Amino acid sequence: MTDKPVALVTGAAKRIGAAIAQALHASGYNVVIHYGTSEQDAFSLAAKLNAQRPDSAVTVQGDLRNHNDIQHLAKTAQEAWQRLDVLVNNASSFYPTPVGDITLDDWTSLVGSNLQGPLFLSQSLADSLKQSGGCIVNMVDMHIARPLKQHSVYCLAKNGLASLTKSLAAELAPQVRVNGIGPGAILWPERELSDADKKQMLDSIPLNRLGTPEDIAQTALFLINAPYITGQILFVDGGRSIYTHASA
Repeated sequence: MTDKPVALVTGAAKRIGAAIAQALHASGYNVVIHYGTSEQDAFSLAAKLNAQRPDSAVTVQGDLRNHNDIQHLAKTAQEAWQRLDVLVNNASSFYPTPVGDITLDDWTSLVGSNLQGPLFLSQSLADSLKQSGGCIVNMVDMHIARPLKQHSVYCLAKNGLASLTKSLAAELAPQVRVNGIGPGAILWPERELSDADKKQMLDSIPLNRLGTPEDIAQTALFLINAPYITGQILFVDGGRSIYTHASA
């Protein structure tokens, strides 16, 4: 048992998830770092955080498309320090699925990681979060407001997560607050983009720049520490969701 609050962040080995885990840790949380395949990144992050404060970070592997893995993740997170205060459903698969080429594997991957995992993980951890008066933050996407061409399965999964955010907020209140974040262009995709593609994206953002993982991490901290906000989805996208002339 610890007197420090505990947070589980899924997909926390790198990129936005790692930034959220580090921001929570810097705010005094012990963190459970979930990862799928990025084992070395997860281990390196945990080592870094434990060097800053001993016994403050643990790692756990799991495939959020697999129900047994979800149960193992929930059990590990609850047993690490015998409490849980925050769940951040950040892990996500993202890739195009043009109509005509969509497969059941695409459905399993995209819906599994973006919707099924958060649903069953939230359900498994609901009692612990109620006991602590905790909260859930779901990583949604600004494209719930403006669908992204050739990403229909991803967009429907994120829209499902947005709906789940509001449903859970109603059902788990008053003990547990549930909110979402809709990131815009925060980092360049891991796939290569041409200079023209990058310019087109930047031209679609009123603030004319990418965001940073720290922008999302600070928004997560805000929602975690905002005791009268629940059932809301806050876009962090440089205004991209209101720019009607954007084509992507």
